[in-house]
Formats: sequence, C-alpha cells, structure tokens
Amino acid sequence: MYGYVSINARTLVKEDYARFHAVYCGLCHALAVRYGQASRLTLSYDMTVLQLLLSSLYDEVETQGRERCAERPVIAHHYACGPCADYAADMSILLAHYKSLDDQADEGRAPRGMKGRAVERAFETVREKYPDKCARIDAAFRENTRLEREDGGNIDAAANCTGAIIAEIYAWREDFFAPVLREMGRALGRFIYLMDAYEDLPADVKKNRPNPLRTISRHGDYDMEMRQILMLEMEACTAAFERLPLVRDLTLMRNIFYSGVWGRYAWLCKKRGIPLDDAPGKDAPKDAI
Repeated sequence: MYGYVSINARTLVKEDYARFHAVYCGLCHALAVRYGQASRLTLSYDMTVLQLLLSSLYDEVETQGRERCAERPVIAHHYACGPCADYAADMSILLAHYKSLDDQADEGRAPRGMKGRAVERAFETVREKYPDKCARIDAAFRENTRLEREDGGNIDAAANCTGAIIAEIYAWREDFFAPVLREMGRALGRFIYLMDAYEDLPADVKKNRPNPLRTISRHGDYDMEMRQILMLEMEACTAAFERLPLVRDLTLMRNIFYSGVWGRYAWLCKKRGIPLDDAPGKDAPKDAI
C-alpha cells in the first residue's frame, strides 16, 4: 500500500520541491499533535500527496510555521498544515493499521514496538470518527484477504479491493467532488495493488506465498502485458484527476501522477533488465526525496 505515490524530484523546480517538503512536514506535525510523537512513524509520501490534492481542491487555509524535529534537529524547517493535514494524519493511522494486519496475514508478523502500540491506540480514535468509512474499508480488506487465501489468481477482484480502500480514503467528504475522488482513488488503488504484486512476485514464488500474477507471469510477454495494465490504471486515475478544478500546486501534482508514481516501476525494470524504451517514468528515481 505504500511507496508508489511520490514526486519525481529530478524534474521539479526548486519551489515545487520545497512546497512538497513543507506539506510533508505539515503532515508529520499534524500526526504528532493528534496522536503523539510515535505516530510520526506512520508518515508517508502517499498521504502527503493526498493532503496536497485535497488542500488544492477545497482551497483550505493552511497554517504555516517552522520547527525542529528529531530527524532534523539543527535547522528549523518550514511546514504547512490545516484541516487536510489533519484528515491525512487520520488516514495515515488507518493505512498503517491495515498494513500491519496485511503483514500478519502474509508473514505472521504481529505489530510491535512504539509504532505498533501508537497505531493501535490511535486507530480506535479514527474508527470512532469515521465509522462508515472504516466499515467499508474493513469489508474491502477482509474480502481481499479471503480472495488471496482462496484463489490467488483473481487479479481484478483482488485489485478492486485495494481500489475500494483508496477510493474511500480519497473521498474526504460526501459532497459534489466525492464521486470523482473515489474514481481517482479506485484506479490509483488498483495500480498500487498490481504494482505491489508485480514487485513481490519473485519473492512470493520463492516463499510459496499467494500472488494473483502467478498465472499471467507464465505468458511470454508478461512484462509488456503488465506495463500495459499499469498504464491503463494510471490513465483512468489521471483522467479523473484532470476533471477536478485544481489550481494551487497543479504543476506539482501533475509531476506526481504522471511521473512520480512510475519511479518504483522504472527502478524495478532496470533491476530486472527489462528495457524501458519510452515507458512512463523512465527517468524517475525510485527514492524521490
């Protein structure tokens, strides 16, 4: 669920790079204020992008500030936060909770340490605040777990479950924008699921874990087939994205959804010796920041 939605730092102007960092630090600040210092361990680029998107869409007033933190204690850094950062902080906790459950299902790893305790305490607060949203996400997660245990080959059904989870996370409010945000989140969630499965397949085969790509990985044109599938999902995501009336940070967000999301894919292709040619994100680094 993590690590696929970020910037392509190589093609960003200095101002947009600084802006992304300010929003990233704003999310970190919101997590600490709402759920304590340990909750900062759930910080991700994925939810930073959500904060950026919603802040632009709803034109929310942001609080600007400067602070030092444990990661950067010497020089105070700029942060930008507000209601969208608070929501992204809540969703960071929610995602971390389900990532922990997924790890348990896949590898038998129970949550431990400061992060595990902080997430589980905070998750109860999030669930009380968003009972309907959490119920729908929980149902999608459980269905995905069932599909993976039962079959492991139903690609569309499994991808749809992650799509449903991200769709709910992207739809902040039940308003005029919710259908388009869900459409965008659903396609992005499918991309994330399929990209994750594509990256994990060799290890899953080696450890005899379920993976929905096992069957099509035997096709002679498997890698090109996967490229086309992933491109179709991101085309659906960006089509919804372009229908949103966004002005602030639009160039930065286009960098993310047209290039940054392909960073891990490009890195993986290079690692596996798969020609990139004119593949999306061929110049994007794996680690964008």
